[in-house]
Amino acid sequence: MSKPVRLHPAQWEKLRSKLKEDYPPSVIMIREKMKSVLGFVDREHRWYDYNVTEHRCMIMLDFYNEPKRTMFLLKYSDYVQR
Repeated sequence: MSKPVRLHPAQWEKLRSKLKEDYPPSVIMIREKMKSVLGFVDREHRWYDYNVTEHRCMIMLDFYNEPKRTMFLLKYSDYVQR
């Protein structure tokens, strides 16, 4: 498994809406289908920041296929870099 892509929740919502336009709803809703078609599954990572005393959240995209990760980054790099 390669290094996950880290996104803020706002970035993930924009990317997810674009994925909904490009793929059928079943690809976004079913994790196994997302893994086989897109090559990744999403994961919400939360932690408590004691300096700010609040919970933080990041969305991690765990890739299982390196060629699909490369194609994803080429196709959706605008959504990942912002």
